[in-house]
Amino acid sequence: MKQKLIDFTKNFFDIKFWKFIFVGILNTIVGTGLQFILFNFTPLNTMAERGTLIASSVSYCLASVMSYFLNKYFTFKNNEKGWKPVVRFAVNIAVCYSIAYGLAIPLTAWFCKANNISLFGWNVDTTSANISMVIGSCLFVALNYIGQRFFAFKENPQQS
Repeated sequence: MKQKLIDFTKNFFDIKFWKFIFVGILNTIVGTGLQFILFNFTPLNTMAERGTLIASSVSYCLASVMSYFLNKYFTFKNNEKGWKPVVRFAVNIAVCYSIAYGLAIPLTAWFCKANNISLFGWNVDTTSANISMVIGSCLFVALNYIGQRFFAFKENPQQS
């Protein structure tokens, strides 16, 4: 049993994992940077939770295009042709995003409002929105790696 756990860990955290992390860092710089710019420097910041959702949705859509190509060809070296990998990738992104932000936005809003938390001179709603973007992003990354590796760009025996 112990050896199976060790083998699983070695396989899970292999070179693909580290390439995914590298791509994720680039993707995070682009996506999260755009998300915070959209939320904090446009009228979206007056819309609290809805503004967070719009800013994060737009940035994730744009960053996902970059992520698709980098992860398909660089991280997972997936050479599958056609629409199937695109559809699997899009489904994965949608599911991961829905779970991550579906949890992060309302739970962070509830927690910040219940405890009257505000940071950096922001009001409670703006503080909550910014914190939920960070929490949602972390949840998304974890879910997304699993989804891309084992669903969107899963290895098939012919690729190995």
